[in-house]
Amino acid sequence: MDFPMTVPPSQMLVGLDIDGTILHHDGTMTDRVARAIAAVEEAGATVVIATGRSVVATMPLLERLGLVRQGAHAVCSNGAITLALDPGAPEGYEILEAVTFDPRPAVEVLRRAVPEAIIAVEDVGVGFKVSAPFPPGELQGAEQVVSHDELLVEPVTRVTFRDPNGSSEEFAEMVARIGLHGVNYAVGYTAWLDLAPEGVSKGYALEQVRRRLHVEPPGCVAVGDQRNDLEMLRWAALGVAMGQAPPEVVAAADRVTATVEEDGLALVLESLAGR
Repeated sequence: MDFPMTVPPSQMLVGLDIDGTILHHDGTMTDRVARAIAAVEEAGATVVIATGRSVVATMPLLERLGLVRQGAHAVCSNGAITLALDPGAPEGYEILEAVTFDPRPAVEVLRRAVPEAIIAVEDVGVGFKVSAPFPPGELQGAEQVVSHDELLVEPVTRVTFRDPNGSSEEFAEMVARIGLHGVNYAVGYTAWLDLAPEGVSKGYALEQVRRRLHVEPPGCVAVGDQRNDLEMLRWAALGVAMGQAPPEVVAAADRVTATVEEDGLALVLESLAGR
């Protein structure tokens, strides 16, 4: 499987989603994928992780992949947080940008539509404040149960809605029906909805990193598998959807690779690295 680019790896910025792209949904990563990430970096490409995960959930993977180095970057919280990675910093990073918004209007609309949903707001670098505990393993970092008013008392980088009893399709239909204004949103592969500041996405944040690193647009690659990857797949000169991606994600991509279970990401990166 070939994924041709018009520029050499030394002129590439490669934006990679984590869950369903680098990692299987059980959190495992194959040796082949880890080797492929290292290989494309060794060939000269700049790898930037771009994830919906919080900072505290992203840093362990960055460390595992050896990406915490001076001059490297990462995008978290669906583009609301951009990190400058620095092994000399106390936490291994500095926050370059944290875009916040007032979540109350959108949250009130959603609560009326799905009153049984549980809510989390990101507490950057710590974890989440939640209306009730989330299903085990779904949020990384500390969870602090607080009142509804305390959830919405100040601007936040991200809000997550979760309906433990619903499906992704039902959630997507509900969101389309009620309409949400003043925010960017993405429905996950479960009944999971992320709200972000309007105009903010992985693609938005990767564009800021691209400009900071002086990478030309023809050198931009992105690989992802879910609806929160739509903007970055459209942003990239080569946007690649994973084989298990839903139809709208496939439609937004230039190419489709194999599934995460079939090491689809490795196929892309090995091609880019010339292996």
